[in-house]
Amino acid sequence: MALMFLVRAALLVTIAMLPSAPSSPSLASGAKAIDSCLPSGIQPTDVVSSQARPGKQSGVATVTVAQKLKQIKARCRKGKLVDASGREIRFYQMIGCWGNPPDDYQEQLARQDEELRRLRKRYRVIEMTCDSSGDIRMRAGSPPANP
Repeated sequence: MALMFLVRAALLVTIAMLPSAPSSPSLASGAKAIDSCLPSGIQPTDVVSSQARPGKQSGVATVTVAQKLKQIKARCRKGKLVDASGREIRFYQMIGCWGNPPDDYQEQLARQDEELRRLRKRYRVIEMTCDSSGDIRMRAGSPPANP
């Protein structure tokens, strides 16, 4: 019994000491190729969306550019970022995270909606959140009523 234990322990130590298999070159080169197609100002670690997690595991769940691109099976084709169906991808930085909204916030949001509608006709649009903290109170909406 003790001998079997020692043999198993030695086997585990031997396996643990073996060099790990190198990561797949196709996966590494694919990520690098996609990174090279990102527009200036957009990094793979930038936050696309965030949401506060209530309960025991409180905190913020975020989705990064790299995660979103993997999710939609993006690839680099002829120097442009495209989704799985070949539709070009565009990033759009959302507005509307105002603590105290400007006087013309409704017009700004209407312009944003119109621009997004126009872009969606031609591109796959990834909307970049304006609030990576996950605080829903900071997102665009009607301002609180004054008493």
